[in-house]
Amino acid sequence: MKANIIIEQTKDGYFSCFVEEELPYVGLLGYGDSSQEAIDDLISTYTQLKEDLKAEGKDLPDLEFVVHYDMPSFFNRFNFLNQSKIAEKAGINPSLMRKYTSGVARAGQKQYDKLHTAVQALAKDMLAAAF
Repeated sequence: MKANIIIEQTKDGYFSCFVEEELPYVGLLGYGDSSQEAIDDLISTYTQLKEDLKAEGKDLPDLEFVVHYDMPSFFNRFNFLNQSKIAEKAGINPSLMRKYTSGVARAGQKQYDKLHTAVQALAKDMLAAAF
């Protein structure tokens, strides 16, 4: 079963995530100082709950996680990416991109779509690269 993890940076600078789908017996949440720590916390909780419920004779479905990021969480997770270069590739003003990634401003769906297209193109270029 696919489960969508929604991850966001909180107002206090930490990261939180949750599974969007309803699951039997539990709700899955994760928290951390980074987006990866929050995801790891959620997956660790899932693993522990699956074992605990099995001991009680209950089943939690096997999950395949798909992670959905807000911009601050995405650039926290992939902090090796150059935000300004990605912004240029996406046709987003680099100064505005920095506001999005710092959480000062919120991007609309149109901006997320531009970013998604740019990141997909970058990933395709990287997969085609050879050394």
